[in-house]
Amino acid sequence: MPPPLPYPALHATHGGIWIAAPNGEVRGIGRGEAAARAAETPMIVLNAAVTASRLGIADFSGLDLLELFAFVHPARFAVPTPAGLARALGLAPPVDDARAPAFLIEAAQAMLGRMADREAWPEAYGAWNSAQSLARLRWPWAPAISQMLREPSRPERGLFARLPEWDEAGGRAQPRNVQLGEAETLDRLARLVGDNAEPREGQKQYAATNARAFAPRIAEGRPNLVLAEAGTGIGKTLGYLAPASLWAEQAGGAVWISTYTKALQRQLDQETRRLFPDPAVRREKVVVRKGRENYLCLLNLEDALQGGFQNRAAILAQLVARWAQYSRDGDMVGGDLPGWLPSLFRRAGSTALTDRRGECVYAGCPHYRKCFIERAARASEGADIVIANHALVMILAQRGADGGHPLGRIVFDEGHHLFEAADSTFAAALTGQEAIELRRWIIGPEAKARGRRRGLSARLSDVASYDEEGALAIEAASTAATQLPADGWLGRLGENLPLGPVERLLAAVRATVYARANAQDAGYGLETDVGEPDPMLIDAAQPAVEALEALLRPMARLKQRLAAVMEDGPDWLDGQARARIEGAIAGLTQRGQLVAAWIAMLARLGGPLDPDFVDWLAVDRIEGREIDIGLHRHWLDPARPLAETVLKPAHGVLVTSATLRDGEDWTIAEARSGAVHLDQVPRHVAVPSPFDYAARAEVLVVTDLKRGDVAQLGQAYQRLISAAGGGTLGLFTAISRLRAVHARIADRLARDGLPLYAQHVDPIDTGTLVDIFRDDPHASLLGTDALRDGVDVPGDSLRLVVMEGIPWPRPTVLHAARKAAGGGSVHDDRIVRARMRQAFGRLIRSAQDRGHFVLLGAATPSRLLDAFPGGVPVLRVTLDEAVARISGQKSTPSADFLPTHLSGITP
Repeated sequence: MPPPLPYPALHATHGGIWIAAPNGEVRGIGRGEAAARAAETPMIVLNAAVTASRLGIADFSGLDLLELFAFVHPARFAVPTPAGLARALGLAPPVDDARAPAFLIEAAQAMLGRMADREAWPEAYGAWNSAQSLARLRWPWAPAISQMLREPSRPERGLFARLPEWDEAGGRAQPRNVQLGEAETLDRLARLVGDNAEPREGQKQYAATNARAFAPRIAEGRPNLVLAEAGTGIGKTLGYLAPASLWAEQAGGAVWISTYTKALQRQLDQETRRLFPDPAVRREKVVVRKGRENYLCLLNLEDALQGGFQNRAAILAQLVARWAQYSRDGDMVGGDLPGWLPSLFRRAGSTALTDRRGECVYAGCPHYRKCFIERAARASEGADIVIANHALVMILAQRGADGGHPLGRIVFDEGHHLFEAADSTFAAALTGQEAIELRRWIIGPEAKARGRRRGLSARLSDVASYDEEGALAIEAASTAATQLPADGWLGRLGENLPLGPVERLLAAVRATVYARANAQDAGYGLETDVGEPDPMLIDAAQPAVEALEALLRPMARLKQRLAAVMEDGPDWLDGQARARIEGAIAGLTQRGQLVAAWIAMLARLGGPLDPDFVDWLAVDRIEGREIDIGLHRHWLDPARPLAETVLKPAHGVLVTSATLRDGEDWTIAEARSGAVHLDQVPRHVAVPSPFDYAARAEVLVVTDLKRGDVAQLGQAYQRLISAAGGGTLGLFTAISRLRAVHARIADRLARDGLPLYAQHVDPIDTGTLVDIFRDDPHASLLGTDALRDGVDVPGDSLRLVVMEGIPWPRPTVLHAARKAAGGGSVHDDRIVRARMRQAFGRLIRSAQDRGHFVLLGAATPSRLLDAFPGGVPVLRVTLDEAVARISGQKSTPSADFLPTHLSGITP
């Protein structure tokens, strides 16, 4: 057993603050005393960032149990609450908050005790080396750990020596043409759901129809497209995994399954265990693939460990290195790195450990053969099932089609977000931040810039020495890139002292936006359309175009020379050099397309508008502080490039969701999925939810709250959450109102034993907030759009959903253009109904769930209320009546009952 710790423990909530002496004696204290004690005495806490927030202080340098857990059990997750930590450690949770600080001491002792028996500690390997490094960094836990750890009898290999190397593999053969039969599809489904599962005819119909998406296509550019709506509870995931896995097995090909949220990616990853119970087989057959920015970059980590990070960031780097030894795939965002770990360090350094700037040197990296990113990419080439996200699938589909290797079979789950994903993927933005990133990618570090970033000349030095024309192209591109914005560009624009043609263009954009946009003093982002541009803006555009064209030409020439070098095959062109050149070609292709889009956008300024696009000028701001300036271009209908680059090259595509249609109409689903741009009619299947919504849910429209009165809004949330006893998901359309409501009610609710958490308030990532909410049936959670969709909380933890108002779309330039093209208010109504359906879908996630959906909107038009499932009671009530119904006092409402089948009638 470890010796008793000499530290007190502190537990702070909105309802009170308690401190435990080292002997376990607990007393309640005030915020002022707690802040003073925290400043002078090392204390054991659970989540120092949250504790600091509760105490109202800027920082808290205590002994954080979550950091200790990350050291003792890397690549494991624990809900970061006393009860969650207790379950992860196999301890009895504290019965209330007052006993929590004594438990924190017990938990610390338990974790330190696990290190005493090296044989019984699965994550013992590497702990000694990590502890020595952390001790040199004066990590608060290092002295206690050093008393428990024994130096291993033999030296342990470090992370970079221990990670396995990936192997090169030959190209995959073209999939065989197979036709899935209904009987074999249903047999595979039956095996996946298991013998004891309740038979669901809707799931069988859904799976059988989905199998059509995997049939051989009949003509080029005419994929087998299936639009499949499956209500909650159908078992949608297994309903498409059955035909997908069967086709992959018989055809020898890969099926890409794409999601919009990381939550569904994690769920899918879990569900595939039914397909491949053996972990070794599953690692080969199922791969989770994400964008490069999600994975740990080993070269960045090495730089951080060798002095690139200082202070708290250096401690984070050591804990991440310890995690990397046990990680399944190196995924830092939504993988097995606990989401709360980076937030403990106020994001200090976490983003610098991933490749977020496209600075990868590929085979020039000494860790290339062990790279998590490259391993995932190669594993996906031989996998049966590849789980990815919409944006990555669209990008890879476009690259594959250009290279003659399109993604042949794709399943888009959460298909109602396909339009939004395409909108962002196929957009272009000429902004200061985008331009300076391009400059850095081409030129590399300038002046006194630190870091390992290298420009084209450094990354391709061997090519330059071998190919004179390639060297000249690199030099020309580097020279042309100096015309792009440089460090300090935002400050220069604020002082009206731009340097170079692109900065002068951005200065003209800024002046135009401030002259024409509304609400300059509100502190939020500003924008204006490009109609009738100011002569100053037009004059600035032509020199910027010339500068961009001068950059595009050598980039294109360099790409040609790299391809020629690959074809020549010189003696020095080994596998690593080839991979590095291929990476440079891919980077030049991507960035060349970006520059071409910028030129096309600028060429239109002052001329007739392109009817296919929506262009506008914007100044991005956070609380009045400018963070970016530029021109933006989006497709008016992004389903067009989606159809051309993703759907048409594919052989089969399944688009599925619980909310694809608008009522019974498939028109919107076809338009937003890109089906209208194909030459054939897609197959449709709609399977209603098996849940008895009418008996298990009730919609209450509260009619007596004054719009814009934050005090009334806060009171309404407090009373509704209290009536439900917690278990409430509160959805807001504005962060400012969310924060104001949370500030008014969090303390009152906590004193009643009802903890309240909130996005944009608590220093915790969204995924962890949902985990905490799911874990405690008394907790409630406030959030914005990110919580309206993709949150799966079945059971008693979610029994009330409250929306602060009708979720009208924000009146942006882009929205105005699409509204005009989509039928005016009808377009807005479709968006609102879809959002309300998605929000209601959070409430009933299993056949046993029941609850209320409350809309705080007196002026809610009845025409929007058919967003809810047929038969669900919809009542217009006062707040008092809503509280009574939620608390179980079923008073008869004074308002009229609104049957959902009549809700299209506007009052």
